[in-house]
Amino acid sequence: MKYLPIILLILYLAAMWFFSLWRLRQELNQKSTPLNHPRLVPMLERLGRAMDLPPVRAHVYEVEPVNGLAAPDGRIFLTRGFIRKLDAGEVTPEELASVIAHELGHVAHGHARRRMIDFAGQNAIRMALAGVLGRIIPGLGTWIAGLIATAVAARLSRDDEFEADRFASALMIRAGLGTEPQISLFRKLERLTGNRGGSAPAWLLSHPPTGRRIAAIQRNQAQWRQG
Repeated sequence: MKYLPIILLILYLAAMWFFSLWRLRQELNQKSTPLNHPRLVPMLERLGRAMDLPPVRAHVYEVEPVNGLAAPDGRIFLTRGFIRKLDAGEVTPEELASVIAHELGHVAHGHARRRMIDFAGQNAIRMALAGVLGRIIPGLGTWIAGLIATAVAARLSRDDEFEADRFASALMIRAGLGTEPQISLFRKLERLTGNRGGSAPAWLLSHPPTGRRIAAIQRNQAQWRQG
């Protein structure tokens, strides 16, 4: 009986994980269409050939925010907002190819599924710390526990982004597209998304600062050329 609370917590977190997965799949199924844009089909073919595979399959997620997404089931999505930017001439097909390559990196490294597990782990950390700190620092314990759990999850997410960037750079080079589209898109992202940086400290941000991501891509490219 003494292990019952731990067992119940594990079951609760597992239920949350499966429910979140189901809800995301339903949302994507209902609000997505195959990506058949004439300017992007050649990019999908080039990325596929670079991996010795058929053309990459991707979908359009019918929402307006500018974003890319790798679903836990391995599907790749660009938002309708990103497609509108392409049609308006604000981004190039090569730049969107770099987004798709980045999301393929998340799939190749299993990040999407791992993030769902991390989400459950983050809640477990929060609940455990809240129970301990709530007794030591009444009133502030729960807030501190949430801050610590968020910082841990953000660190894991930033590591995933660097890993996916590295995969995308290698794939873009092999496809003959190079890393310049990847870098140029990063330089546009704040304007495209309307995100001017915000006030959150760096250690709470789920994505690394743009400058660090560009620098990492440039270092990787220089290292590969020397090799």
